[in-house]
Amino acid sequence: MKTLKLNFTIPEDLAEALKARVAKRKRSAFVAAAVLDKLKELEQEQLKQALREGYQARREEDAEINREWEEPTLEEWPR
Repeated sequence: MKTLKLNFTIPEDLAEALKARVAKRKRSAFVAAAVLDKLKELEQEQLKQALREGYQARREEDAEINREWEEPTLEEWPR
């Protein structure tokens, strides 16, 4: 897998915590894993939001279809 070198800034206390808890030669992999986890979380949230919006947009159409079929479906039922 091809790797890229990125430069970014983080708060000093976070950098110190990273240095204290993760070995120097393992920091890049640690940060990459953390970013990947966060990206998956964001992707899931975006998917949930898209589904919510889709369901809301179709709600009235689905209700109309149910109304159209309610009477023919119940026609043969004993009353």
